Amino acid sequence: MTFSPTTRLAPEPSVLRSTFAGFPSGVAAIAAQVDGVDEVVIASSFTVGVSLEPPLVLFAIKNSSTSWPRLKHAPMIGVSVLGAEQEAICRQLASAPVGERFTGIESHHASTGSIFVRSAPVWLECRIWNEIPAGDHTIVILEIDGLFRDESVEPLVFHSSTFRRLEPLSS
Repeated sequence: MTFSPTTRLAPEPSVLRSTFAGFPSGVAAIAAQVDGVDEVVIASSFTVGVSLEPPLVLFAIKNSSTSWPRLKHAPMIGVSVLGAEQEAICRQLASAPVGERFTGIESHHASTGSIFVRSAPVWLECRIWNEIPAGDHTIVILEIDGLFRDESVEPLVFHSSTFRRLEPLSS
């Protein structure tokens, strides 16, 4: 079949997921302390530059998430865009049991309740600006209240269902 702009496809979820995997993205740990518990979700759907005025970023979270319903009640949320050397940290934050996700991970707990992963190249302190239902996900738009960037640390990249590092193109 030849694809054209008028071709209509109803892709199977596995085909759609594989197609989406062809787009590289950064990986963010979105975290805060809620009722004395360190809560975190990992988002490879994190997008910066949604708006400069007001300063907005966004991510999408599965509606089946068990962490987001708790985390979204935090007054402030820390976003740590993870660094190239933080693959193991990412895996632990995504899969360890609640209450154990930050065990052994150097983090910074802000007085606002936001949690940041140390050595991450970007920290954003945010509050929820809006949530928009989007099929089996919810789009969460965050407004940035504070930020930090360490230009010496390369980001972790998720592409084709695996972690990668950026490499400059040869000139």
